[in-house]
Amino acid sequence: MGNYTREEILQMVEEEDVEFIRLQFTDMFGAIKNIAVTARELPRALDNRCMINGEQIAGMDMEKGSDLYLSPILDTFAILPWRPQQGKVARMICDLYFPDGTPYKNSPRYILENVAGKAQEEGYTCYIDPECEFFLFHTDDNGNPTTVTHEQAGYLDISPLDLGENARRDMVLTLEDMGMEVESSHHEAAPAQHEIDFRYGEIRKTADCITTFKMAVRIVAKRHGLHATFMPKPKTEANGSGMHIQFSLIKNGENVFECADRPGELSEDAYYFIGGLLAHSKEMALITNPLVNSYKRLVPGYDAPTELTWTENNQNSLVRIPVTRGEGIRVELRSPDASANPYVVLAVCLAAGLDGIKNKITPTKSSNLAAQDQQAEHLPETLKEAIDYFESSSWVKEVLGEEFCRQYVAAKKNEWLRYTRQVTDWEIAEYLYRL
Repeated sequence: MGNYTREEILQMVEEEDVEFIRLQFTDMFGAIKNIAVTARELPRALDNRCMINGEQIAGMDMEKGSDLYLSPILDTFAILPWRPQQGKVARMICDLYFPDGTPYKNSPRYILENVAGKAQEEGYTCYIDPECEFFLFHTDDNGNPTTVTHEQAGYLDISPLDLGENARRDMVLTLEDMGMEVESSHHEAAPAQHEIDFRYGEIRKTADCITTFKMAVRIVAKRHGLHATFMPKPKTEANGSGMHIQFSLIKNGENVFECADRPGELSEDAYYFIGGLLAHSKEMALITNPLVNSYKRLVPGYDAPTELTWTENNQNSLVRIPVTRGEGIRVELRSPDASANPYVVLAVCLAAGLDGIKNKITPTKSSNLAAQDQQAEHLPETLKEAIDYFESSSWVKEVLGEEFCRQYVAAKKNEWLRYTRQVTDWEIAEYLYRL
């Protein structure tokens, strides 16, 4: 993905023998949707003249009618490396608009754009560094996903213990081919668990990268006869998969998290940002941890956060301060998991941190391993608890919009109801296919 003009895209399509272009967007839960147009129709698509019917898309209950126009984002043009090399296929991520030209405000990408835009009005640009974890499992004889793995590799192990090494290598090369800068990849703590980290970037562009990353990982895994899942806790006895997010705020070219008077130490704004994340963590948990299964990950003993505290070295804390200092100072939120919609997660997290700065929300005292004498608050323990906190929050409705929240809560209540009636068998079947 790069900085392209309309003319450059049309030229690349011709020179690279691109025959089809997929115009992609996500529903409110983060599932990628698309329509494909031929290269001949690309100029029409770039003029925002391609239309979809939103009635069949999750979360698109619209009063203005069901028709929406797709507006391709030029910078997101990328050729899909796994498609045929003759008659290639490319993709572009799109924004959504009504026929009268007004934006569709329930679009997850619009929600993030709105929050990031307000931050820019205050002089802030947010950069993030996500750490996306996932599992690689075998499929059965019919190609259906399972939770079976033959490996016993652990953290940073290599082959022959790490049986997913070749698949992970191909994932990295595929992402690089699509223009993403991958920093590192490794085997994670649980058998069959992996992590790929890409380069720190501006929040909106990185959200596009996370969406692309999840698509590419699943497709490459399938080519290796495996199923990649971002399900937070597929196996009870092993660590779950998270999506830790490291944030920094830049203003006037400087990292506002670094204390100007005491280099290497956190600034007041950094503490307030942490305070905002902690203060809003319960009400935004339904976004950062959107599944029944998400709350099976957030339990003690499996390197997952449970306490509403911040620290430099406690794996149970919600917020951690990485050891990097100076201009590289960042604040890490450890609760989100990669089953969530990256656009909406990043929107609420940035909004929470900025609210902390605006209202000077002071965080609780740092809770290090050496000082655990005070009882900490905890994250919601079930999806039902998260629904209750979310539904009672006026702040989250202000950030996401009342209509988005209404539809999102309705869907999550239905998910909780289905779970309470059918329990584990439904959970595994539902999440492995979707995630």
